[in-house]
Amino acid sequence: MATDTTEGSKPRDDAARHARERAEARGAEAERREADRRDAAAIAAEERRSGLRTIRKVGPYLWPADKPWVKRRVVIALGLLTLAKVISAFTPILYKYAVDTLSGEASDLLLGAVGLTVAYGLARLMSGGFQQLRDAVFSKVGQRALRQLALETFTHIHRLSLRYHITRKTGGLSRIIERGVKGVEFLLRFLLFSIVPLFLELLLVAVILFFTFDVWYLAVVVVTIGAYVQFTFKVTEWRVKLRREMNKQDTDANQKAIDSLLNFETVKYFGAEAREAARYDRAMQNYESAAIRTATSLAFLNFGQTFIITAGLVIVMVMAALGVQSGALTVGDFVMVNAYMIQLTMPLGFLGTVYREIRQALTDMGEMFDLLEQPRDVDDRPGAGPIRVDRGVVRFRDVRFGYDPARPILKGIDLDVGAGESVALVGPSGSGKSTIGRLLFRFYDVGGGAITIDGQDIRAVTQDSLHAAIGVVPQDTVLFNDTIRYNIAYGRENATDAQIHAAARAAQIHDFVVSLPEGYDTQVGERGLKLSGGEKQRVGIARTLLKDPPILLLDEATSALDTETEAEIQTALKRAGEGRTVLTIAHRLSTIADVDRIVVLQDGQVVEEGTHADLLSRGGRYAALWARQQSGEETA
Repeated sequence: MATDTTEGSKPRDDAARHARERAEARGAEAERREADRRDAAAIAAEERRSGLRTIRKVGPYLWPADKPWVKRRVVIALGLLTLAKVISAFTPILYKYAVDTLSGEASDLLLGAVGLTVAYGLARLMSGGFQQLRDAVFSKVGQRALRQLALETFTHIHRLSLRYHITRKTGGLSRIIERGVKGVEFLLRFLLFSIVPLFLELLLVAVILFFTFDVWYLAVVVVTIGAYVQFTFKVTEWRVKLRREMNKQDTDANQKAIDSLLNFETVKYFGAEAREAARYDRAMQNYESAAIRTATSLAFLNFGQTFIITAGLVIVMVMAALGVQSGALTVGDFVMVNAYMIQLTMPLGFLGTVYREIRQALTDMGEMFDLLEQPRDVDDRPGAGPIRVDRGVVRFRDVRFGYDPARPILKGIDLDVGAGESVALVGPSGSGKSTIGRLLFRFYDVGGGAITIDGQDIRAVTQDSLHAAIGVVPQDTVLFNDTIRYNIAYGRENATDAQIHAAARAAQIHDFVVSLPEGYDTQVGERGLKLSGGEKQRVGIARTLLKDPPILLLDEATSALDTETEAEIQTALKRAGEGRTVLTIAHRLSTIADVDRIVVLQDGQVVEEGTHADLLSRGGRYAALWARQQSGEETA
């Protein structure tokens, strides 16, 4: 009997357990739905805050305190808008009287059918003319705002720190700027000249219908408009999410395309054309799916809007037709009601598009304003003045730094570079050589210690003056997609041809340039791809020489050159360094054997310091590096 009881209770226990599991699952599902609802509400609230923030930021461009002419144009444009809408609201009344005159239901004392028809035509012409004049008056305001915001964004991006630019995606960034700037003019134009006029026109028509007919006509119109607006806003909110996803996929595809094209040579080296095409196609496939969903939702929105407007139109027309049959209304009244309903459907039909585009413009501009609010890691201190470089003495005092706080690169660097002295930094990869150069140029601020030039902490002076005092020849010279003349002249604004040619001769590239069919007007291509590595490097050296800075930073400046060319460039660099403080970051030790002093770095610390001969005689770290490189060159 006991066994029977146990076996009988087991199914009951299983059933109870399953019931508990189902209850727990239902509870978990309810919690998940509630969490999703809270997340959606939080996202919606954030979007509203973002939209209000964007409108607040756009306001000063529309009503700037220091630009009275902008305010005058806005006021004139609004006046023309109001005038156009008032004329438009009363135009159907002229149409009604013209019809009643033709049907014999109006007094002969009126203008007559022809006169009323002409008056109707003039009213429509004036309404359209005032709207076009409004656009002409406002266009300068919109274009000014677009230009100013584009310039602010472009300038801000250049002021952002190197840390930001290392992690950015060029393609995605360009799309954010492009969409955001386009959204400025759209928002200014359509928020002011579509939404505001729409409500003004609806108000005028509602008043005319109420006083000309009765409250039921007004009630049908109000219900129709209310249903239309609610349907439009709800569906558009859904579509905005789909559009945002489509933009995300569009940005991703564009970024992949630009990234692949910028790395054209690498793609060729590895025969990866098909791989890149497949990668781009996958991104475009995601964009295609998102675009199809967006297009389908637009079809649903358009059909729903048409259904609601048509229903309201039919109801009002039926009411008017019954009124004509009973004798309460004239044929002109019937035509006027129809004219007003059609007049309402045009702006309402545009409302869905305008609202969607305004929401999208707010989203796009929100991304751009997020970019504008991106903080700068390195900024000028309040009251910072220009640096004064009289001698060019550079000092590093207990400098500590790490790109990641958990991974320090420099661990207490002490280094002095005297006026007119030539000092080379050597050491294995990761020892901190290039980091020192970046800190000197103030791409980053030191984490500890200080860097001074002629006794001035570089954090206490303006970045513009600091950058003007230091000339840099990087390891990999990147050129603008312009002429050789433009790229050399980039070293000094308004440089003369004689100065450009002198710099090119000093960099030993003048003879090569004049041998080209187009000479200094030769296009160098994207990132200078039409030139060899050595030619690009010489152009980079020439523009730095043209800059003529008191301090010169050579970041492995001859690494891209062959041995013979390197020797020639070294001669040019020595001449360029005369009378200047020169800090050289070197990998090939043979290029810095005759500098005034060599500083050997390892693991972010100075381990040796002295002349080439002194360091070799010590038999330390430098001597080992020298022996290894010499052995490698002999083997080669």
